[in-house]
Amino acid sequence: MIEIRGVRAVLTDIEGTTTSLAFVHEQLFPYARKNLAGYVRQHESELGDIASQIEAATGRGGLGTHEIVAILLQWMAEDRKLTPLKTLQGMIWRSGYDAGRLQGHVYDDAVRALREWHANGIGIFIYSSGSVEAQRLLFSHSSHGDLTPLLSGYFDTTTGAKLDSRSYDSIARSIGLGAQSIVFLSDHPGESHAAAAAGMRSVLVAREEAARDAGPGRDPEPGSNSERGRTYPAVRSFDDLRLSA
Repeated sequence: MIEIRGVRAVLTDIEGTTTSLAFVHEQLFPYARKNLAGYVRQHESELGDIASQIEAATGRGGLGTHEIVAILLQWMAEDRKLTPLKTLQGMIWRSGYDAGRLQGHVYDDAVRALREWHANGIGIFIYSSGSVEAQRLLFSHSSHGDLTPLLSGYFDTTTGAKLDSRSYDSIARSIGLGAQSIVFLSDHPGESHAAAAAGMRSVLVAREEAARDAGPGRDPEPGSNSERGRTYPAVRSFDDLRLSA
């Protein structure tokens, strides 16, 4: 059990942390990939901003629908963390959630912790490479019901890259708290390092399932997480973490 005191806010990742990697990679991503072309064609008149962002990212102007679809599918295959792709994925997932074809996965232990932290007055914020729209959808349509009343805010790639400490500086300023009073939870050692470099207290969530799915290099022993010469605590689940204000 790891105990951390003086906590005023939690900033948590989603994939592999609150939510199963399998749900993201075996349900969400395939659903977006399968429906992407049809969605773009059906909503082409509404996607002007996304098309402009794609043109800016590729340095190519006047892209047609077929070209935009091809670029987006390529970015998905490459798992690119680009804002126009993440925004469009969120829009596609909304259609799936609204139709009842998708239901967000959140680990039981994560739900217990979120409820406890919220009841104890600790703010809870999400930081994921998925768009804010996608984050809200997952937590509002979860298998545990609507969890968004427990959450105080959301951050995505529009804030900055998750491996860049400046992103965490920006988040701390946006929340209005000193970084030392924020605990960051993630399954990724590089993100743990970036958050710690900004002054946050990082904890690696090294779930057994996530370690199997992610492969070598993502399975530190509980109790420690070494990244670039620094050591952070690690837990197997949110049940192994006690936070207090």
